[in-house]
Formats: sequence, structure tokens, C-alpha cells
Amino acid sequence: MTSDPIDYARLDEGRECNYWELDRTLRFEARRVYPDDEFEWAEALLSAFGERLGHEMADTADRIDGAGHELRSFDKYGDRLNEVEYHPSLRDQERIAYEEFRMTHDAFHAPPGRDSPVGLCHPLAMQALLSYVDIGFCCPVSMTTGVAIVLDRFDDGRLDEYFAGLTAATLDDHIEGAMFLTEEQGGSDVGANEVRAEPTDEEGVYELHGEKWFCSNIDAEGALARTPDAPDGVAGLSLFLVPRTKPGGEVNDSHFRRLKDKLGTVSVPTGEIEFQGAEAFLVSEAGRGFKYISEMMNYERLTNAMGAVGVMGRALLEAKVRAARREAFGNPIDEYPLMRRDLVGMAVDYEAAAAFSFEAVRLLDERERAGDDSAAYKLLRLFVPVAKYRTARMAVETTSYAMEVLGGNGYVREHTTERLLRDAQVLPIWEGPSNVLGLDVLRALNRENAHEALLPYVEEKLDAVDHPALESAVETVESRYGELQDALGTLATEDEAFAQYHAKRLADLVFDVVTGALLLDEAQWGIDAEQDGRKALVARRFVETRFAADERFGMADEQFTAVVEYGSVEPAALLDGMAPAE
Repeated sequence: MTSDPIDYARLDEGRECNYWELDRTLRFEARRVYPDDEFEWAEALLSAFGERLGHEMADTADRIDGAGHELRSFDKYGDRLNEVEYHPSLRDQERIAYEEFRMTHDAFHAPPGRDSPVGLCHPLAMQALLSYVDIGFCCPVSMTTGVAIVLDRFDDGRLDEYFAGLTAATLDDHIEGAMFLTEEQGGSDVGANEVRAEPTDEEGVYELHGEKWFCSNIDAEGALARTPDAPDGVAGLSLFLVPRTKPGGEVNDSHFRRLKDKLGTVSVPTGEIEFQGAEAFLVSEAGRGFKYISEMMNYERLTNAMGAVGVMGRALLEAKVRAARREAFGNPIDEYPLMRRDLVGMAVDYEAAAAFSFEAVRLLDERERAGDDSAAYKLLRLFVPVAKYRTARMAVETTSYAMEVLGGNGYVREHTTERLLRDAQVLPIWEGPSNVLGLDVLRALNRENAHEALLPYVEEKLDAVDHPALESAVETVESRYGELQDALGTLATEDEAFAQYHAKRLADLVFDVVTGALLLDEAQWGIDAEQDGRKALVARRFVETRFAADERFGMADEQFTAVVEYGSVEPAALLDGMAPAE
């Protein structure tokens, strides 16, 4: 199967186009991880969503970012409102996402054309596409799905009305969810949370008291709190659904103090809430809130990774278009070797981030079907923090360089890359900073024995690669895989302080080894199934830049067309002295 290279010069910029059709990396990964029957159903929907995003939602997202939202804590009579006055265009975005494309519905209820719901691969792939235009708006979409996952899995039926609202396919019936964890004194130390929940005379109904410091999607519902006499730490936390208004329509007893004046993600209002006896509904059992919220956290961290994939894809598209259209010294700048080298590097980083993130999504979906005793669960517990940690940083680097490719225009609001960089800066912070994620990698290894699933997983991927053009790259990854095994053995024998000190180095090594094995496996499949060696160039470039002691020199023309513009490569050419990807 061959494909013509994409002519990016035909676009004025990265809009007025179909993001799904232009992003062959995203299409490849979605086809790889979706169950076959689900991808067959979803493909047309993903394409239609890519069309709406590129031709309508991208422009709307820019307008919302420029204007923002406004908090109205009180009305003119001094009565409590706790109301966010949204930019009017946000309603259009919500109608497309929630009603037209059912982003929070189809994983819980059978969509049109199916007899059963789809797996979690689908909403996460949709969120990657949505992040092409606005990772801020992706936040409430994702958290709504995350709250629905928790209720679907743990609620005993008392909150069915809220579950129906979270997963409704009509906007008038739809409500949004949120995850209010952060308190000023606690931050990432969730066990230090102090918001308390006092029981009422009604079973399962409590009153919350205390402050939450960072509440994204401030007018949605959901919080962790501590019941009376609960033990210290995470073991004493319970999970509550906290409506903005009580069932009778009265504003709940809390005070929305202010919205944060953030660098980016303006489309999602983030603020501070002071609970003043707010009515709250206990989710399932008291004292198990951290376990429940961990389920949502897995999903949110993968959303963060898919958001990084989406923002990298958009930034790369903007850079490709600009480089193809901008002339300097008589030629388009994408004809100059240095620019070609840089665009290839950005494209390979994007392929790596997408491959690892979609693999983690596949594991989440498999675990949902197979349960916690599966090898997929052990790998998932390891891959999720690694995916969130690495892709967040990669997104910042990619959007920053895309801005540079656009030159001075890239620093100006009208040209999108400025917003992409502002928005991307939140990705290393949302859902836990890098140090917290490094510690979570250690927990996955120590508590879940994730290495027991990791080692055979890597070996199986590498053993499946047998094309001669990939032999050297396989040997390089195998060598680094040996280093990973040694590192795991060393950390198992050293004390906790030593392990913590090296936790992020270990996470980096896991990402590089697994991604190298994944890309090589994809390259073998591309050669066998599609008679196309493009992925082989991507895999070799990734392995060379991550693991090789010195980057080799070579010509860029063939590699640029294949890697950046998605041109096909005859597998035989991989053995004809073709230079490594530049």
C-alpha cells in the first residue's frame, strides 16, 4: 500500500482542513489499537470530527482564548450565584462535542450503528483530535468521562441520575464532571487534604467544609474530603459528588472565590472554592475515595498524554505549512538541510509520543475488558505515569520549536503557536508533576510487580522484528533493554532514597526502550502488511537519536519526504544504502 506525500504548501496555515485525514500518524495508531469492529464503526466519525475541528472549532477556540470567561459569585442583590459567564461560543463547542459527536456518551451507551458501547480507545482518540484545537476544552470533556467511569464502576445506583446526565447525548440534559483534589497545604500530597465531610440525618448525604485551591471546570461536581474520625493520609479520604445547585435548584452552600489568571487553557475556568456546608453525596463506601479517584486519575493522565499528542500534531502541522510556504533566499525554507533535519526530528518525536500513548490507551481498554489480574493491568500501571511524564515535556519542546519555525509571527496571538505553547505548559503540571510521576513508576514496580509484565512484553516486540534493514536498530534497543534490566535489578537491592533519586531516569529508560521496540514492531508490520518502509525510517531515526553514541551524517531528501510528508518507501530501498533518517 503506497500513499502520495502531502503537499503542505497548499494550506495557508493549519486550519481549514481535516485534521484526521492529514494526520496519518494518528490514523495509523488508532487503527492499531481499536478493536477491529470498533475502528470500522469509528473511522467515519473520526474523519467527520476532524473536519469540524479544522473548519469551525479551531477558529472558535481562538476567539474563546482571546476573550475568556467571567466569574459571577453574587448577583446584584448580593445573593449567591456561583456562576461562570462563559464566552457564548463555548456553547457551540459543547454542542458539537457532547451532542453531535457524543464524546461522553458512546463509551457507556450503545451509539447509533452499534449494539453495545465502544471501549475507552474511542473517547481518548477523540480527545487527541480535540486537542488539535483546544486542550483547555478537552479538560472538562475528559473529566466528565472520568467521573462517569467512577460512577459506572463503583456507585451502587444512588447517583444514577447524575450518571445519566454525565453521559447524556443531548446538550440540554448534559452535565459536566470535575475532580477537585488540590488544597493549598497539600498540593500533590493528597493525603494532607483537610476538607471535612460531616454526615447529615440522610444516609449518604454529607456537608462539606473547607477549601479547594485548584478547581478546573469550577462549576462542575466532584471532590475528595475527610469524614469525622477518619485516619490520616489517603486511607481517610472519601469521594463525594458535589452539585453546584441542590436538587431543588438552590445554589449549594459554597463560595466560588475567584478564577485563576492562568498562562493558558483559558477555555476551562479554574478557580478556588470554599465549601460552607455544601450538600454532597458519598460515592459508594467511605474511606475508599483515593481508590476510586485513582481510576479516574489513570484516565486523566492518559488524557494528558493524548492532549500532548494532539497539541504536538497541531504544532507540527503549523510548522510544516509555514516551512513549505515561507521563502528565504529564493527557496521555501523546508528545502534547506537544517530545516529538513529539524522537521524530521519533530516528526519522529511526534511518532514516538503517539506510539507510546496509544499503546497505553490500548492497555487501558484491554484492562477494562480483562480485569485487574491481567498482564495489561500491570503494564498499564507502569505505562500511564511514564506516558504522562514524557509526552508532556515533549509537547512543550515541540510547540516551542514550532513557534520558532514561524519566526516572529509564531510569537503573535493570531498565529496559534503562541497559544499552543501557553496551553502545552500546563501538561507537565496537570495530573501530577514529573517527580510525583517518577515515584508512581516506583510504586507500579514495587506494588504491582509491573516488571513481570514489562520484560516479556519488550522481548516479544523485538523478537517479532526480522527485516534485515532493522537488524542494527534491534541490536541497539536490545543493548539498552539489557541496561533497563540491570537498572531494575539495582533498584530492587538499594534503599528507598536511592530508588527515588533515580526514578525519573528509570522512567526515561522505560519510555525509550518500549518506544523503540514499539516503533520497530510497527516498522515490521508496515513492511509486511503494506509494503511500505516509511515506519522503518522513523524507527531507525528514533533509535539512533535516543541510543546511538554519535549521530551519523547523511542526506535528508528521501527521509524528509517520507517522514515529514508521509511519502511511501519501497522496502527494498531500505537495503540499498539509503542513509539514516535526517
